[in-house]
Amino acid sequence: MELLDYDIIVLGSGIAGLTSAIHASRESGGKKSIALVSKLHVMRSHSVAAEGGISGVLYPDTDNDSEKLHAYDTIKGSDYLADQDAVEILVKGAPEEIKFFDHIGVPWNRREGGKISQRAFGGMSIPRTAFAADKTGFFMMRALYDELLTYDNVEVFNERFATKLVVEKNRADGVIAFNIENGNFEAFRAGETIIATGGASRMYGFTTNSYSNTGDGTAMAYRAGIALKDMEFVQFHPTALIPSGILITEAARGEGGYLKNSNGARFMIDYAKSKMELAPRDIVSRAIISEINAGRGFTDEDSGLEYVHLDLRHLGSSKIDEKLPMIKEMTIKMLRLDPSTDEIPVRPAAHFTMGGIHTNIDGAALNQSEKPIIGLWAVGECACVSIHGANRLGSNSLSQCSVWGRRVGTIAGRWHKDSATQKSSFMEIAENEEKSILEVIDSEGDVNPYEIRDSMHRIMDKYMYVYRNTNGMNVARNELAKLKTKLKDIYVQDRGRLYNTNLREVLEIMNLLDLAQVTVECAIRRRESRGAHVVLEYPKRDDKHWLKHTLAYMSGNKVKVAYIPVKIRGWKPEERRY
Repeated sequence: MELLDYDIIVLGSGIAGLTSAIHASRESGGKKSIALVSKLHVMRSHSVAAEGGISGVLYPDTDNDSEKLHAYDTIKGSDYLADQDAVEILVKGAPEEIKFFDHIGVPWNRREGGKISQRAFGGMSIPRTAFAADKTGFFMMRALYDELLTYDNVEVFNERFATKLVVEKNRADGVIAFNIENGNFEAFRAGETIIATGGASRMYGFTTNSYSNTGDGTAMAYRAGIALKDMEFVQFHPTALIPSGILITEAARGEGGYLKNSNGARFMIDYAKSKMELAPRDIVSRAIISEINAGRGFTDEDSGLEYVHLDLRHLGSSKIDEKLPMIKEMTIKMLRLDPSTDEIPVRPAAHFTMGGIHTNIDGAALNQSEKPIIGLWAVGECACVSIHGANRLGSNSLSQCSVWGRRVGTIAGRWHKDSATQKSSFMEIAENEEKSILEVIDSEGDVNPYEIRDSMHRIMDKYMYVYRNTNGMNVARNELAKLKTKLKDIYVQDRGRLYNTNLREVLEIMNLLDLAQVTVECAIRRRESRGAHVVLEYPKRDDKHWLKHTLAYMSGNKVKVAYIPVKIRGWKPEERRY
């Protein structure tokens, strides 16, 4: 097994990971060796699928906007579970990041006169979402990758699947990964490790996420004894295409699209009169499911999924071609529907994990004593700072990835910490990990792992969707536990080492199952409705008892749960009306 020594490892190659690597390199003056480790090829990371845009206050003098207003919108949108000191950092840093991306080549849509255009997004008081048509994530990724290639001290390792995070005596010293191309294991040792592996919404079957979003870094951190925070809060994007789950960007409503029920009525007037289709996502998702439950939806004959219509016809062909070209391309390709003449079938799909690895305001991962683990950072969707609280406002995610990518990368590039684990000890850990993975390949079990995945999807889609109830969540807990016991009897059909994607997918299923159990356990214990977590038996938000973050730790085969207070500064919780 090869030992690869670096100053910094960045695990993950989306916007958060690339931004972290670039700023770590810049801060170190190109002197620190940086390994960017990705289970995919870099430009295949899910960040390329981000469509709508990135939020930030660019022109406060002319647009009647302010950082204070952006912060208020974010905190209110979070149903007051966001840490307000973190939100203040987000809104202060976001304009700088949009300008940074402008400098490295993102082709923002422009107003007359050259200013960057900004569109309306749900829960935002005014339009403050910068965009590049409806392909913003792709253009940001392309610009970051081109920029990254100019740094000689950054080495990219494509198609390396990390299976173990090495944490010894409260110090992180690297990761163990297998090379998907040749099947060999590699030991990446470093003074500092940055986890940027994205979300875990593939624990659901109906999701906007790519198949690669399997929470690998989050699951590894959990198994290493690190806290996961607020995992019960999973965002359901209101408009996913039927039956595929492909994202129909919120920008479609930001540009003026309507949601209509089977009676042809714009039903959002009954749920958020002042914001209509541009209410926060949790409110719009509940409204759609409420309409469906009341019998005012449609039913897809092939999948059986019920849905409502997204109507863009009144926008006209020219506006759709200019602002939403990918949406038009996708709906025509997938359903042979042209949004300039046809309504689009949509329903809420699992989209974003508000929870993740518990970090402090600088992105340092925290142990069970609330102390930083030396040399370990988390950034992007896999991290919970917390900015989004119980519900994320659309376009704040790209801001988060960029702001904390710069923050974490800069700190990591400035610090100097050698790996504390000696070469012999590190290699012993790596060899034990290789042995345990090879035992998975050699298993003589008779349980099909893909049946476990399909069962997990059905459980999460049914019992952990937009509306939840106590009995259903308990059923989910019990059924997931049964699936967990079956893991010891699974088999990997491909026993080879070269491009064993079968093995990779089995390990991803294991990661997702761990995180699904955490999500359900945290949800059962939160006896209130807040943001994306709505429990029918507890329909109201309960600030007296539940204005706090959930922390989950691995304790043997069980999930240990604790709580810490939300950081409140200038904005006191109030009733959330739109």
